[in-house]
Amino acid sequence: IHTVMMTGDHPTTAGAIAREMGLVGKDEPLEGRVYARVTPEDKLRIVRELKQKGEIVAMTGDGTNDAPALKEAHVGIAMGITGVEVTREAADMVLADDNFASIIKAVKEGRGIYDNIRKTLVYLLGGNVAELFVTFAASLIGLPLPMLALHLLWVNLVTDGLPALALVMDPASEDALHRKPRPPDEPMLGRPEWLRVVATGLLVGGVAFIAFERELEFDTLEHARTLAFSTLVFAQIFNAVAFRSFDRVYFEVGVFTNPRLIGVMVLTIALQFGLVALPWTNQLFDLGPFSWQVMGISLGLGLIPATAIEVWKLVRRPFVKKAA
Repeated sequence: IHTVMMTGDHPTTAGAIAREMGLVGKDEPLEGRVYARVTPEDKLRIVRELKQKGEIVAMTGDGTNDAPALKEAHVGIAMGITGVEVTREAADMVLADDNFASIIKAVKEGRGIYDNIRKTLVYLLGGNVAELFVTFAASLIGLPLPMLALHLLWVNLVTDGLPALALVMDPASEDALHRKPRPPDEPMLGRPEWLRVVATGLLVGGVAFIAFERELEFDTLEHARTLAFSTLVFAQIFNAVAFRSFDRVYFEVGVFTNPRLIGVMVLTIALQFGLVALPWTNQLFDLGPFSWQVMGISLGLGLIPATAIEVWKLVRRPFVKKAA
């Protein structure tokens, strides 16, 4: 992020203030970084020139003469205390404390929100791919359906939905301001994200399908269905932890930095146990009799995808660093 000063002051005064602020070095030229004796028309022209060069422009101001440039910039930022009404109306964002440091916090928060939306979409779509894979694979080889429509509805509304709501409220990562800004035309889900969606979906779906197929050989259809259903549910719950970051493992992100997610995970695991254990929900969902062995196996199998994702982050890390 490059800061440019535009002021109506004398060039000597503007240069002295810019050097005192650290905007430019002691012997650095002021050209392109400090504009003095500018008029409202000059500010508008400079903003347009920067936009034509492909820059994303944020303009700050508090006076009426700043309003046209604020309106023209990609992000207009007005002072909430000293700013006039016209300036605040023209701006996209208002600094309630008139503190420029708040802009840095806003940039970090904005990047964090974008990251959260992206990883939540990957998390949800990966779960959908897993559900499709399990159903399609069973149909392809002539097995009974591993999960019924009511099971899929439960996964989408409860065991996917609740962790996703907690995941999207993750705090911004510490390195959010150390990364290069993303290109404005970059899609929300690019090639790396779609690869993660497919890989995660196949991994979760593969584990659930193998569990169903093996259990079907030795036990009833109801128990096999319970195992596949619970395995997929627990895998998605544990995956919410792995998806908190695409590069850092869970302990590096921070175990207790998102207590909502921990609470939601405990709640959804309890709901899944209750769903299988309670007679009326068990009958409604057409599941087998409650078995601690089946539920324990499904919990263990559910950990496999999240563990594999965390291990993959560590394996690929040296190669990512070399590429960087």
